Amino acid sequence: MAEASKRLFLLDGMALVYRAHFALIRSPIYTSKRFNTSALFGFTSTLLDLLEKQNPTHLAVVFDTSEPTERHRIYPAYKGTRDEMPEDLALQLPHVKRLIEAFDIPVIECPGWEADDVIGTLAKRAEAEGDFVTYMVTPDKDFAQLVTDTTLIYKPGRQGSNAEILDKAKICELWEVEDPLQTIDVLGLWGDTSDNVPGVPGVGEKTAKKLIAEFGSLEKILAHTDQLKGKQKEAFEANREQAILSKRLVTILTDAPVATSFDQIRISPRHDEALKSLFVEFEFNALGKRLFGDDFQAGRGHTTSESEGGTKVAELRTITDFEKHYSCLRADDGKGRAKLLKELQARESWCFDLETTSLDEKTASVIGLAFSWEEHHGTYVEVPPGPAGKAVLAEFRDVFADPRIEKVGHNLKFDTGVLLWQDIVVSPPLFDTMLAHSLVEPEQRHKMDYLAESMLGYTPISYDSVFAAKTVEKSGQLNLFGEAEMSGNESGPAGGPALEEIARYASEDADVTWQLAAILRKQVRDSGQERVLLEIECPLVPVLVAMEKEGIRVDPAALAETGELLAKRIAEYEKAVYEAAGTPFNLNSPKQVGEILFERLRLDDKAKKTKTGQYKTDEQTLSALANEHQIVRDLLSYREAAKLKSTYVDALPESIFPGTGRIHTTFHQLLTATGRLASNNPNLQNIPIRSEQGREIRRAFVPRDADHLILSADYSQI
Repeated sequence: MAEASKRLFLLDGMALVYRAHFALIRSPIYTSKRFNTSALFGFTSTLLDLLEKQNPTHLAVVFDTSEPTERHRIYPAYKGTRDEMPEDLALQLPHVKRLIEAFDIPVIECPGWEADDVIGTLAKRAEAEGDFVTYMVTPDKDFAQLVTDTTLIYKPGRQGSNAEILDKAKICELWEVEDPLQTIDVLGLWGDTSDNVPGVPGVGEKTAKKLIAEFGSLEKILAHTDQLKGKQKEAFEANREQAILSKRLVTILTDAPVATSFDQIRISPRHDEALKSLFVEFEFNALGKRLFGDDFQAGRGHTTSESEGGTKVAELRTITDFEKHYSCLRADDGKGRAKLLKELQARESWCFDLETTSLDEKTASVIGLAFSWEEHHGTYVEVPPGPAGKAVLAEFRDVFADPRIEKVGHNLKFDTGVLLWQDIVVSPPLFDTMLAHSLVEPEQRHKMDYLAESMLGYTPISYDSVFAAKTVEKSGQLNLFGEAEMSGNESGPAGGPALEEIARYASEDADVTWQLAAILRKQVRDSGQERVLLEIECPLVPVLVAMEKEGIRVDPAALAETGELLAKRIAEYEKAVYEAAGTPFNLNSPKQVGEILFERLRLDDKAKKTKTGQYKTDEQTLSALANEHQIVRDLLSYREAAKLKSTYVDALPESIFPGTGRIHTTFHQLLTATGRLASNNPNLQNIPIRSEQGREIRRAFVPRDADHLILSADYSQI
């Protein structure tokens, strides 16, 4: 396709709004006043993506109207089965148009015509002018029929995935047709339950594609029903008129009386003040920062102040806006710790937070403990290095182990894991604000700073403001002690920030987490997730921590033996592939593998290619050809052996912790969308078990001694 000088983007407004709303239906976005903004947020995000990444020269948003269309006149039941628009979505629609207006983007509506027809009409006009490339921004499959060399579909991504641009080749591949216009015939046969288009009874997507591939069009099928058999023949002969009607209903019209000219939808400067006001109103802090920079603030609980121009600007509160009651107990303050311990033992619940020298629980040293049990109050306990620090931590052993006291924290698995490596057990009950938030807002971020801004309207002290350029390791944590001992004066650990700075930072973390817990308790209860949190997720934390600390023993000699065996097999597979191909080539190059299989050996005349023009040689593609030629089976075996050797045999010995002689993986409760556990550093979940080569790797994992066994268990996700 030649590069066009004008880039026209036509947005299917209602489809995008619906999509944004239902994408977050399980975890809606609300303002502090409980106004649902899921559709507003999603639509605005899509719009920003387009403006930032696609450089449109012309852009418009097209909406349906409430007036009946020609389709309703010829088929009164058209769209008759649709549910009524959800009330919280209907309430957002006027504000969607306010946002579009603030971006100075035209909204096009044509009474009696659907948005599809308006977009189709404008796309055809742009094509006729000759210097446009048009992108129809929609998730709707009906638009496939309009795709040409210069008219494409821009399909927004979902939940962080990239948008997809569908051209003629892609449409023909997806729909299994020779021309995008044939998608009209496929849709006419298939029908559309969302629009109440009947189609032909008994014909689904696969059958429709197969029939159009064979006959070319609906009309040709109807002209040759004698070539059909059985019930299929009966269905077409009995529903001839219905099939023709269905095709007419799904055909997008391109002659709508659209009065808007292309000059009227040329990109123009946005109205920044109007946008800022709307972003404050709907508390779009992240979008505001994305558009206007880090100084923009629109968090929940914000206050407003008058700017020089008289505009009210949102401000997030900070530590200077409140009277804080934070105290610091130095390492030599035994009496202060005794008083604190007495207070902790008398309470049913309190929050704690650790400051450590590393993100690795196995090697991290604790430099301080922070506690909070009342809003705007916190106490920091300095923990010195060496034996003196171990003695300070030991003073808190009993209170952490007390099963009568609920311990609150954010990402408790890390803090409790660090303490367990210091021989201090944190016993349930636990309340983890990170886990709680993941249950009520699974699609959002769960970091404490983000929650503080979004739920409390408060910006905590940043890590960098305390620790930047003060012996910060690349890992993101501190080497606070360096080579020196505590000096005992106003400065903190050698080379690090002052003790008071660390104390204020850590106490605020505990204080903020305590406040978040109060809000999240109610949200978890209102969402019906209380049992899941308190009986499953939080009790699982100490179990995972204990599993991580226990680790698993690996026999290095067995691994080395397996490595030698795999290396031998890799060489054998490589030799066999070269002989079958008749020439040596790079087995790790998808491009060269594709050329050998599909050009030199011609294993598949219809081999599919990737977007870059290379042949597909992924595992799924090759597995489908495994019965065609021995070279494919040898290639698959080579890949498996090479992956096992590099991923496990060569890498696992590096993961053995010298202090225990075992591997200590990390388990994650929040890493997967389905809620299943994930493992990394290293990942021990993906070692194959169905192949003999995979089982050889597993044999290297051995019990700690002769009195123990390893139980391997799995479950099926259905």
